[in-house]
Amino acid sequence: MSNSYPMAMVETAGQITWVQHEIPPLSADHVLIKTKAVSICGSDLHTFKGKHPFAPLPAALGHELAGEVVELGSGVTKLAVGDRVALEPVIICGRCQFCRQGDYNLCQDISFHHRKGQGAFTPFFAAHENWVHKLPGNISYQEGALLEPMAVAVHAVNRADIHLGESVAVLGAGSIGLMIMKLCIARGAGQVFVVDLRDSSLAKAVEMGATAGINAAKQDPAETIAQATGGLGVEVAFEAVGIQPTLLQALSVLKKGGRAVLAGLYSSPEVSIPSNIFVSKEISVSGTQGYCWDFQTSIKLLSNKRFDLKPFITHIFGSDGVADGFALLSDPENQAVKVVIQYP
Repeated sequence: MSNSYPMAMVETAGQITWVQHEIPPLSADHVLIKTKAVSICGSDLHTFKGKHPFAPLPAALGHELAGEVVELGSGVTKLAVGDRVALEPVIICGRCQFCRQGDYNLCQDISFHHRKGQGAFTPFFAAHENWVHKLPGNISYQEGALLEPMAVAVHAVNRADIHLGESVAVLGAGSIGLMIMKLCIARGAGQVFVVDLRDSSLAKAVEMGATAGINAAKQDPAETIAQATGGLGVEVAFEAVGIQPTLLQALSVLKKGGRAVLAGLYSSPEVSIPSNIFVSKEISVSGTQGYCWDFQTSIKLLSNKRFDLKPFITHIFGSDGVADGFALLSDPENQAVKVVIQYP
């Protein structure tokens, strides 16, 4: 078996470059995964466009990976050759206060494999056994590749602490926003409104169970939601885009005393907010960073058939179709939710 494989990089914005990536001999606690499926993340698209705030070019692409374990380090005890697995792509120090208290998503030196030069669009991938999760038999490799964004959504919904019957607005009907919406419904939300600019995405949201889809280019979200909630607004709003207009919408649709959770990645970190809204409405805003023990929760939900990832997979390309997948998602008129690259 060779130890050098083609891997997708972005060296110039808007262009994918294939480089030979060399995998060093496995450390005692690492496993080698044969890639079976990789899904394209919104943050990958930011990187592809050269707009990722934490991944300056050149940068490796891909981190939503599922595959088969084909080789073990000498000290691996949790996995076996042939295991079907999904990757949790985080890299932490394990020493800071946050790691030691179990909040590893807040690690003071947190990073991810693709930010360290090992992207997932490649035939083989090496990772520490602690961050490789076995897939139950009823979860396909394609679904396994979506475990990472699902874990992001699970973490965001848990941050919101939704109570039975509460009303929710999700600003942004991309894959994370739609997963948040579905999880809120499962959590017992009474009404779930989804706001976006694309009618196709809003139709998908309604198909998946949203109370209503609101096109912000045609309707004012705050007015529309106020009318549907007796003039009050929603208890919880999720901002899942990462731009100033949707952040302001998330605050404006809140009921007095409501709470907003910011899940979007902001390419332009400087935003302007009418600060008196926090005082006049006594609302609260919190962020959500990645995942922390949320892969385990996601796997339980999938294995017990409490959540279904299959409807999120709208496009599948072969391993030679990575550029095609990014081209599709870069088209403003695309109707994709999740694009998966399938490997032999």
